[in-house]
Amino acid sequence: MKPVWKVVGWVGGALGAAVAGAAVAQTAKVSHQRKTATDSLADEPLGQLLPDRESTVAADDGVPISVEEVDPADGGEADITVVLVHGFALDRRCWHFQRRDLAELIDPRVHQVIYDQRSHGRSGRSAAEASTIEQLAHDLDAVIRSVVPEGPLVLVGHSMGGMTIMALAEKQPDLFAERVRGVALIGTAAGAVGGAGLPKSVLSRYNPVTLGIGRLAGLQPALVEWVRRGAKTLTWSGIRALAFGDRKVAPSLVDLMEQMINGTTVKVLTEFLETLGTHDRYRALAGLRHCEVLIVSGDADKLTPFSHAERMAEEMPHATLVRAPGAGHMVMMEQADLVNDHLVALVERCAADRGESRKKWWRRA
Repeated sequence: MKPVWKVVGWVGGALGAAVAGAAVAQTAKVSHQRKTATDSLADEPLGQLLPDRESTVAADDGVPISVEEVDPADGGEADITVVLVHGFALDRRCWHFQRRDLAELIDPRVHQVIYDQRSHGRSGRSAAEASTIEQLAHDLDAVIRSVVPEGPLVLVGHSMGGMTIMALAEKQPDLFAERVRGVALIGTAAGAVGGAGLPKSVLSRYNPVTLGIGRLAGLQPALVEWVRRGAKTLTWSGIRALAFGDRKVAPSLVDLMEQMINGTTVKVLTEFLETLGTHDRYRALAGLRHCEVLIVSGDADKLTPFSHAERMAEEMPHATLVRAPGAGHMVMMEQADLVNDHLVALVERCAADRGESRKKWWRRA
């Protein structure tokens, strides 16, 4: 048997050569597409909005979680807190349009808490064994206890962030009965994402290509990252195809997606595949029975197909189900106005007076 390091070297060399050849063929094509596409968001400061406060919350295993807060733009006192939880391979910048518009609300005024999940964005690196949705739920709980220990909440989760909220509802039903007024589940699923969607989905822990890359990343992480950097053009094109439904999506949105994904190492990505592949929290949806629930999904989502949203809606007849025509997985970026209209309506319902005694409890004089 040949030494493992030689096999890895040969695989890496072949992969690098393949990437180089394909990149040469694709660079001109993708460059032309980017230059000729209409970018309606060219003047939008995507991912550059500044918070009012930044802090670090220690997870129960010591991993530092990077958190930022956004106050109402008019300086008034907030009526309700919205916590935004991002998805797999992303970071808090994916909520650009939501944080921008929610800050402008006056009735109700919204205090926003936005954070990076462990091993993503500016948060600390997790141990592989703690790269689980269950642990992410503990992290969300730690953020809530540290940053917004009292008052009404609306929890908004995209993709793995929605799964995080479901796991928290499973663990702490009392929190949802007493404080969580509303939940928005965007582009997510209550069951394993590897079981539907793309044939042998890239998010499936059973995909042999994904498994192979994961093993190689464990043996030679620097090699895998070098190959990914060499495949930059291919990555951009692939992100546009997988994450968005409309091929005419603004190039700047794809650029931001590429920045977020490339900010997360391949090793981290593969460490979360096991938990994504075993995620099953349909029972946890019962914990949302006290909440206003919004489910939003693009009907061109290749990673968590619309069928997942329909199944969740069946389990929660009181939920509002929104279908975003032609939108892909990054629906809150691709069709921000549609998502924000429904999100604002959710927040308004949650902040409405539901009893004078409860109102006095959460509004300061």
